[in-house]
Amino acid sequence: MKLGKYSFGIGDRFAHQGKAQLSAIMMAKELGVLITPVWNKSFREHDIVGSKPEDVRAEAAAAVRALNWRDAYFVDADHIGMKNVDFFLESSDFFTIDVADFIGKPADEKKVSLFIEQQKKYIGALTIPGIPAKIEISKNQIEAIARKYLFAIEEAGKIYAHIFIKKGSNPFVVEVSMDETNEPQTPVELFFIMAGLAQKEIPLTTLAPKFSGRFNKGVDYVGDISQFEKEFEQDVAVVEFAKKEFRLPNELKLSVHSGSDKFSIYPSIGQALKRFNAGVHIKTAGTTWLEEIIGLAEAGNKGLDIAKDIYRNAFHRFEDLSKPYATVIDIDPNQLPTPDQVYLWDGATYAGTLRHDKTNPRYNPNFRQLLHVGYKIAAEMETRYLDALQEFEDVIAKNVTQNIFDRHI
Repeated sequence: MKLGKYSFGIGDRFAHQGKAQLSAIMMAKELGVLITPVWNKSFREHDIVGSKPEDVRAEAAAAVRALNWRDAYFVDADHIGMKNVDFFLESSDFFTIDVADFIGKPADEKKVSLFIEQQKKYIGALTIPGIPAKIEISKNQIEAIARKYLFAIEEAGKIYAHIFIKKGSNPFVVEVSMDETNEPQTPVELFFIMAGLAQKEIPLTTLAPKFSGRFNKGVDYVGDISQFEKEFEQDVAVVEFAKKEFRLPNELKLSVHSGSDKFSIYPSIGQALKRFNAGVHIKTAGTTWLEEIIGLAEAGNKGLDIAKDIYRNAFHRFEDLSKPYATVIDIDPNQLPTPDQVYLWDGATYAGTLRHDKTNPRYNPNFRQLLHVGYKIAAEMETRYLDALQEFEDVIAKNVTQNIFDRHI
């Protein structure tokens, strides 16, 4: 099966919300929009929770059976490299190859020279449909791009080849990710990155570049929306042009990482997709886990006690929980309620503070971000937390489905 024009990465820390997530996808289909669900989980998340990729595969398969989903679905090995790819080989059919750490590393000089020679035909004024002004390209520019990205492209090629050999005839989807870097790629850089990936014969289906602005976990986009809109439109134009120019797969599309909750830029994304008749992959970042806590809070009693305990422990372990996510969160500790204050809350107050609804005066993005990275606390609760997910499944599932469908899709 192929990845659809529109696809949605539905991360699920504890692998309990598969049916609730898929229900949102099915609601979209009833309205005439087919979205391919992709259950994604990274090595870091597996390590913290103590799960395995086969747990994600089992969750997805169970949801598909239960709801009689007849269309394609995938299980994504999220942000993998050569060090951990084997962990995912058996259970995954979508591989997000993360090469961000290899950007800027020196490539072999002979390969740099060869790349410049292969791409010299683009020196001059390049016209890309959808971008009004011609793009001026020089030899020095191509050389600079090769020196910055060629090592990362080589690494992507090695990882893809390893997966291809191990998976044999079993089909899989390939994404290359370079979003976790300091600077966004320019349209020219993106063009030549795709040229390099095409030379490696990688059947690229999705590409996750870095965009300007902040894509913090679980909260809205922070940055210049007009600048993002311009960048995104140009990136879509470059992808559409490069697909034909380098004979890349026709289904190739952009992937927006940490795409959950970025409500202020969704209109810009939608506008660009309509203009170019393009697809997109939106990868969510733990938003389902937050809906679980909201559901527990709304359930009251035992569920609310668990939600309060998770926050209390997260508050006191702020540094430990924040460190792995330091580049993708912005939490002002002075804006966090104390555990004693939260202890006095009822379920509606807790849920209103956590739920991403800017019309609610209680909403606190600092509170939300801290709990976003606090899933380690729930994992340490073991059966106390997992049993609560089953006990209060109805109220949790309602929140999960509404969040994906109403706020995102």
